[in-house]
Amino acid sequence: MPTEPLKRTARDDDQLRAIGLEPGAVPYAEGSCKVVFGNTTVLCAASVEEKVPSWKEAIGSGWVTAEYAMLPRSTHTRRRRERSGTDGRTSEIQRLIGRSLRSVCDLDALGPRTVTVDCDVLQADGGTRTAAITGGCVALGLAFRSLVELGRIEASPLRDLVAAISAGLVDARPMLDLDYREDVRAQVDMNIVGTGSGRLVEVQGAAEGNPFSREAMDQLLDLGLLGISALVRRQRQILSEVPLA
Repeated sequence: MPTEPLKRTARDDDQLRAIGLEPGAVPYAEGSCKVVFGNTTVLCAASVEEKVPSWKEAIGSGWVTAEYAMLPRSTHTRRRRERSGTDGRTSEIQRLIGRSLRSVCDLDALGPRTVTVDCDVLQADGGTRTAAITGGCVALGLAFRSLVELGRIEASPLRDLVAAISAGLVDARPMLDLDYREDVRAQVDMNIVGTGSGRLVEVQGAAEGNPFSREAMDQLLDLGLLGISALVRRQRQILSEVPLA
């Protein structure tokens, strides 16, 4: 029997899910943010250390990196904890988050220190990596602000904001910000990372089955950039509203 076309009832195909950004969600961290994309929730905490990896010591600049993990019951069935090292998916997502955050940082202005952004998925319903990048940028911005307030750096090394969103072809329809139900039905799935100035950091896209056209790719990119623009506006609003210490 043919599968019934998937229909969205609560939002249009070009709309984001309900988005939440809660700064200061981890009180002990130099910067933090709980980010919500619909039913996906990720806790992002930025920690500052006055040291850099050994291969950076002679350079004098700083380093920004990320770690990513999913809690065992963030999904419908329990996931095993990664006690003996990260699996391939986790490693790939960690690298993506780190690259995305570094793309908007002046590492020389940061000086010889490391900021690690831990992204822990509390609940997963699609888009955990895009939520982690979006919330991680807010956490990083707040950590940089903390360093400025403490007099450890003169100005924030954050040159721009970065956010990420998914888009895909579901039953041949371009859709923005896929949840899990939509993602598993998608013929094309794409993750798009972009900056507040409208530049692209990374595009990850793949077809499941039939190849897709350049026209479809352009449609999804346009959708993604539209979503990123909305997310960056929210990031700016949150960062402007957080009072100085």
